[in-house]
Amino acid sequence: MTMTYYGYPKCTTCRKAKKWLTDEGISFEEKNIAEQPPSEDELRNMIANSGLEMKKFFNTSGKKYRELNLKDQLPTMTDDEKIALLASDGMLIKRPIVSDNQKVTVGFNETTFMETWKK
Repeated sequence: MTMTYYGYPKCTTCRKAKKWLTDEGISFEEKNIAEQPPSEDELRNMIANSGLEMKKFFNTSGKKYRELNLKDQLPTMTDDEKIALLASDGMLIKRPIVSDNQKVTVGFNETTFMETWKK
């Protein structure tokens, strides 16, 4: 199982998630979400596997989200448009995202990580 961790090095929450995975001995491929955001296909797969609404994948507290006024725009966008937007700029994506191509976690919650990633 190849696990991918999408995080942002300056993000405190990402650092906590990365530390948790490392402390638990879970190996993963690390990607800087700002430099290597997930592709549209990867996002479609993650959204489908997560069981979460697509809006949960948006970094609603991010500067870019506010600058683009996405709170007002998202309700009128199609799912394809939302996915294309997320794939175009990793800073729009809530982070960290951890995925093994079957399970997905968005953000960091220790209990959720324990239930999802602890073997």
